[in-house]
Amino acid sequence: MQNRLLKGMINLENERLSRFDQIVEMGKEGQKALNEYWWDFSLYTSFEYWLMVLFLVAPLILLLLKINKNKLFQILFYGYSIHMPFGYIDLYGRNMGYWNYPFPVIPVLPGISLDSSLIPIIFIFVYQSSMTSNKKYYLYATITSVILSFVFKPMLVGLGLFKMYGSINYFHLFISYVSVFIFAKVITDFFLWNKKRYRSNE
Repeated sequence: MQNRLLKGMINLENERLSRFDQIVEMGKEGQKALNEYWWDFSLYTSFEYWLMVLFLVAPLILLLLKINKNKLFQILFYGYSIHMPFGYIDLYGRNMGYWNYPFPVIPVLPGISLDSSLIPIIFIFVYQSSMTSNKKYYLYATITSVILSFVFKPMLVGLGLFKMYGSINYFHLFISYVSVFIFAKVITDFFLWNKKRYRSNE
């Protein structure tokens, strides 16, 4: 009886691992298809592709030139706190088939232009311009989220740079922006509070 139970458990485990391996292989095939799509249509020769390159490079250059050097680490910590959730949300949305990018700069990182550069850096400048006032930050960040969700993203859709699928709409994007900028502000304020508390105890 014990031997039968043990064999049944081993077979079930083997079946589970086999199913998991098949899922991993399907993911590899999907990425391979995207890579082939990128090369077959020579996306790197298109205007849309170079516009996405601009969205990646120009904000980074602007950040290098305009960031407040006196508050460098605080601002970059905020930037990291806003970049990471955007990256996770973007990955979730792509994996669930809610959206994707027809002209990725790098096929394996489709959202790098927007979610690793342009949008986080826009919020970095919002944060930098309102560091002395929480009210200004939440007001400016909300206005920025409205513009990104209901003006910028529809423009990207119209240009064919961003595609949404299923029931996802621009209001969902707005909610994600609001959630991220609140999270980034709260976590940054928390670490600043801890920094002051530990300094006062020295």
